[in-house]
Amino acid sequence: MDTLSLDLRHRLRAFDLDLAFEVAASETVALVGPSGAGKSTALRSIAGLVRARGRIALGAERWLDSAAGVDLPPERRSVGIVFQEYALFPHMTVRANVRFGGRDRADELLERLRIGHLASAYPGQLSGGERQRVALARALARAPRVLLLDEPLAALDPHTRALVRAELHEFLRETGLPTLLVTHEFEDAAALAARVGVLREGRLLQLAPPGDLLAAPADAFVAGLTGANLLAGVARAGPDGLTEIVLDSGAVAYSSDAGAGRVALAVYPWEVSLARQVPDDSAANHVRAPVASAVAVGNRVRVRVGGLVAEITAASAERLGVREGEVVVASFKATASRLLPLS
Repeated sequence: MDTLSLDLRHRLRAFDLDLAFEVAASETVALVGPSGAGKSTALRSIAGLVRARGRIALGAERWLDSAAGVDLPPERRSVGIVFQEYALFPHMTVRANVRFGGRDRADELLERLRIGHLASAYPGQLSGGERQRVALARALARAPRVLLLDEPLAALDPHTRALVRAELHEFLRETGLPTLLVTHEFEDAAALAARVGVLREGRLLQLAPPGDLLAAPADAFVAGLTGANLLAGVARAGPDGLTEIVLDSGAVAYSSDAGAGRVALAVYPWEVSLARQVPDDSAANHVRAPVASAVAVGNRVRVRVGGLVAEITAASAERLGVREGEVVVASFKATASRLLPLS
């Protein structure tokens, strides 16, 4: 297996896409960011479907080298691509769709992806997860050396999404191809990729393992995209070696991070606890306010209180009697927060 390396530029409507990084052999890298950040354009540039400038290479094989006048057409780039809506031919059977990618491996791939029994079915007769497997089989039928996935889970309902995400993770590990996927959901990126790059207006803000992005986001945009609560304010030296932040809301918060001037205080929902009264513990930050919303997500409940989102177990929510309009106290420790530059 070879490493995919890219250093590409492409003019979009409001900004330039400017990316440079590598995807190692057998590695999955995800690009995550809001719609319009340039994620899909990056994929299409690698596949040769967008005329970019710069350099794209797989090992020693150059697919694009603007300085040397190299720009291979899509059919000469060893890429398998799965589009967001899968782009299956509705008038062709599953087997015919896969054979369109490559005749020799169709039946083998159908069995490998556990859809051999659907070979004679048509895309309209399949579930979302089944259609995704057909699209993967068709992409792999080319025997590609690089796999590109454009929002691979976006077309799925929430229940199917969780199941297919686990299956896709296992499949990518077995495939062993350098894989680049794009998504606007950090949860999907973190579950599927060894490294995640945060893209904003064509620029890569941070590229790191998912755990590193959570533990040390580069700025407020990265923290917010990974799910943190963000509270803007002005930081100054506080008591007991802590930093005091006078929030824009007028409240005061404390962090163990050093900081001064305008900052964003970031704290993740699972670091926020809820109680009926201010707890007698080491948490330095408390917000007493009515519950604005409580949404169950699996066996967890996401509760919004006074500008903060807390994530607690369903059992805890039931025990506290969490209901919209009920007054509770949201608390978090100074050590659980991060002070970041405002984006």
